[in-house]
Amino acid sequence: MNQVARPDLDAEKALLRAEMQLRRERAHAAGGPAAALALRDRFLDGPGRLVEAHWPGAVASGFWPFGPEIDVRPILYHLHAAGHPIALPVVIKRGLPLLFRAWTPGKALVEGSFGVPRPDKDQPELTPEVLVVPLLAFDRAGYRLGYGGGFYDRTLAGLRQNGRVLAVGVAFSAQEVPSIPRDATDERLDWMVTEREAFPIVQ
Repeated sequence: MNQVARPDLDAEKALLRAEMQLRRERAHAAGGPAAALALRDRFLDGPGRLVEAHWPGAVASGFWPFGPEIDVRPILYHLHAAGHPIALPVVIKRGLPLLFRAWTPGKALVEGSFGVPRPDKDQPELTPEVLVVPLLAFDRAGYRLGYGGGFYDRTLAGLRQNGRVLAVGVAFSAQEVPSIPRDATDERLDWMVTEREAFPIVQ
């Protein structure tokens, strides 16, 4: 059950974000390209098996790695080769859910909000069922600390109201913390994958 909101929650999250940004930068510098390939392999051994068995051809969304984010492109390349349409997120406006537009390997991207690469507006909108989700920190209960905009929480809440969704958080193992500060608006993940392991979230 989600925790009750606390008056100091925003400050607590801000402090944790600052700490986790530094921790993620160190993990990115140490991991290199090998971490991306290990992440793909852990994904394929974990939620990838579930997707292959029960979600054939489902639209899958990922994200273009920005700064020290772990690189999920090997996962996206594999899913595309396996017949899954791929979509990348687009920020429309603060306070709104994300929109997803189609992307294929080799297709050029344009600069979007916050400098994050995204598909051009001429690419069709897609509704993902399998989402590979970025984060700054995660815990074993399936909660994630994002970047503060609430985009993925709103997006997951809306998608879950309208159909089946598999949300897979991805990060360096160094981004794990004992517990994420949270409130009633924070959505849980279904799986968590790092370069070292993949595990389902027990609801």
